[in-house]
Amino acid sequence: MADIHVEEFYKDAAIALVQLYGAFPRRINLFVEDIAGPDEPDEFGLHSKRHMACFGALLWLSEEGLLRYIDTIRQEALDQAVLTRDAFIRLSSPAPQALAREFGVPEEGSASSLPPSVKEDLSTHIHLIRTALRSGNSARISQIMQTTFFADRGNY
Repeated sequence: MADIHVEEFYKDAAIALVQLYGAFPRRINLFVEDIAGPDEPDEFGLHSKRHMACFGALLWLSEEGLLRYIDTIRQEALDQAVLTRDAFIRLSSPAPQALAREFGVPEEGSASSLPPSVKEDLSTHIHLIRTALRSGNSARISQIMQTTFFADRGNY
């Protein structure tokens, strides 16, 4: 089992990528509270460790080339954030078949009555991330995010 802060990182990153993908190609403000939940700064105006970890995850996504933004809004949001080309392609691409099967996506050539285009859409990284988030299962979220982060970038 991963450390709790790593599981929270995967969940924060997943939520942020889903929000950005849903708005693509528009730029949006990506608020930490929308991802990690409400936060009340302490008497000195400092945010909680949880809030700062989420903000750090957003900055990390940018540093790793998965999103761009114009500026930060204090430590509360990224202003005018958008997915990068590489992130959009990665999220839109099919996940490995073994992982898609684990998430209930029918295999190619199976007796499923789903059209091939629907099967292909159900096997994309973004669909599996959304499915994992809906399940609330930390292990599933971690698994699909690791697969998404470590996907072969040579195909882009």
